[in-house]
Amino acid sequence: MDTPSLLGPVGERVPEVERIAVLRANALGDFIFTLPALEALRAAYPSAEIVLLGAPWHAKLWRDRPGPVDRVLVVPPAPGIRDPGPDEAGPALDDFLAAARDERFDLALQLHGGGRNSNPLVAGLGARVTAGPRAEDAPPLDRWIRYVYYQHEVIRYLEVAALVGAPATTIVPALAVTEADRAEARRVLGEPRQPRVALHPGATDTRRRWPSERFGEVARALVGDGYEVLVTGTPAEREVVEAVVAAAGVPVRPQVGTLSLGGLAACYAGCALMVSNDTGPLHLAAAVGTPTVGVYWIGNLINGATPLRARHRPIASWTTQCPVCGMDCTRDIYPHRPGDGDCPHRDSFVADVPTVEVVEAARELLRG
Repeated sequence: MDTPSLLGPVGERVPEVERIAVLRANALGDFIFTLPALEALRAAYPSAEIVLLGAPWHAKLWRDRPGPVDRVLVVPPAPGIRDPGPDEAGPALDDFLAAARDERFDLALQLHGGGRNSNPLVAGLGARVTAGPRAEDAPPLDRWIRYVYYQHEVIRYLEVAALVGAPATTIVPALAVTEADRAEARRVLGEPRQPRVALHPGATDTRRRWPSERFGEVARALVGDGYEVLVTGTPAEREVVEAVVAAAGVPVRPQVGTLSLGGLAACYAGCALMVSNDTGPLHLAAAVGTPTVGVYWIGNLINGATPLRARHRPIASWTTQCPVCGMDCTRDIYPHRPGDGDCPHRDSFVADVPTVEVVEAARELLRG
């Protein structure tokens, strides 16, 4: 019988659980959102081994890192699960599942989305009990909840953990920073001569990118306030980082691919503030305890922005129509609204956010 909890009903705890598989093999921010659910599983099943079915970068991140993940099994690339990395070769999915069944998982949780591709994978693990979200086009697991797109990702996966008797212990994602992380950051960045602020102007989805010149204006204001400004980015984001550096017109420090993910976590942990688009590094910074100002499209704010305001300021763009063609881009979620076709444009949906709002939020948090 279900029992009540802060976040809704909690299903029966599964007896004699020794090993739990959790599928979450996609991007950095997506994984950060699952950390409270992993903590709930750890609290409910303290003696069980929690095995993350993830990507190669998960295995590197969790090597010698304290937290709710005991071990990582790298899932092979597969449609709807994860894309292959450069020159990546590994077992076929069928071979992976055959080997995974030898692990004899007691629980297998899908924390990977609507389930069209991921629910069959989780079902194929052969666990005694499976659980996860289910969209209309997905097969059911043993215990499931309906996947509704507009729901905060942290809460979505806490509800999944609750299905197997693991109520929430926190709603705040937290990631430990190790001494090895800090040593790497010191080696690359040196000791700070002034308080540091990080800007991250990239995002895989270009519709989430605030214009580079606005980030440059923020950098100029904060350098004028006496802060050392770092501009971080992946190698694929080098061009946008260089555009911010040029727009700033004052000395800032670009950091493109200079740090591992753990080193980047330590870099952000050593900053007084992080200003970013809605992308993985923003959520990483929050998870290591750094105050953040995030620029969000309103739909992404619903699904991903922290609800906490003592240390975080998400700033929303309310644009819902394509700035190029005017198409209502909510139609994928609300098909009865007027308009037809798919918008092909990838221009920014957050360009209407004024610089002054971001600077004011940054200064308020820095004063705090």
